Amino acid sequence: MKNLARRFEGKAIIITGAAGGIGLSTAIRLAQEGAGLTLVDINDKALDQAKNTLLKQVPDAGVIVTCAANVADEKEVINYVTTSVKKFGKIDGFFNNAGIDGKRMPLEDYSVEEFDRVMAINASGVFYGLKYVVEQMKKQGFGSIVNTASIGGLRGWGHQYGYVTSKHAVIGLTKATAVEFGPNNITVNAIAPGGIKTPMAEEAMRRLNPDDPEAAEREFAAAVPAKRMGTPEEIAAAVAFLLSEEASFINGHVLVVDGGQMVKQ
Repeated sequence: MKNLARRFEGKAIIITGAAGGIGLSTAIRLAQEGAGLTLVDINDKALDQAKNTLLKQVPDAGVIVTCAANVADEKEVINYVTTSVKKFGKIDGFFNNAGIDGKRMPLEDYSVEEFDRVMAINASGVFYGLKYVVEQMKKQGFGSIVNTASIGGLRGWGHQYGYVTSKHAVIGLTKATAVEFGPNNITVNAIAPGGIKTPMAEEAMRRLNPDDPEAAEREFAAAVPAKRMGTPEEIAAAVAFLLSEEASFINGHVLVVDGGQMVKQ
């Protein structure tokens, strides 16, 4: 493991969608830098596995709390916030990350039920997290928040109506809360990843080309100036920066991490 600054020594940070992909990579990165963590995901077993993975990579990690929650359920969001505050007494940072991509299909086939399902997790889940974490951060007089958007929140593409709409909503929520709570010494920013090699992206490639998902990945990467997909660790580094005191004057910003995809297309 490379030597990292201990920017989060004594800090308490909540991460949703923490059982895998970007969430778990960010948890590992923040633990390496000294953070105490509340890991949130919908599945208890997956959370336990994620905690074990983290502790294998960071044996000297600080306090790690797990809390199973459906982020689309307001009461369960209140519970993970309350659990974290009871354990740590504060919330220094919040990575509001949980999300799904949903089904891909033409608009005329895209059901209202699927649209509502994706919006409930990706948009309402982010809203609930903001609402109850900010409430605590206002009491403290400080805090930093990073929401997970997507380049799909900055542009449009067909067949993913719930995902694209919800990620545009995340960016709107980011800007609105940044304006309202900047005077409370709270920063709210977002990351907008491009194609990142996560289990969710791998599943998307299998749907695009069931016979040869690796070919689908190569085709995708060919359109990116970096000529590859990104890694969860690269997103984790960006999130860690935005959560750190080094980013204290960055507020309401959407940080695109996509290997140059957005500027090319």
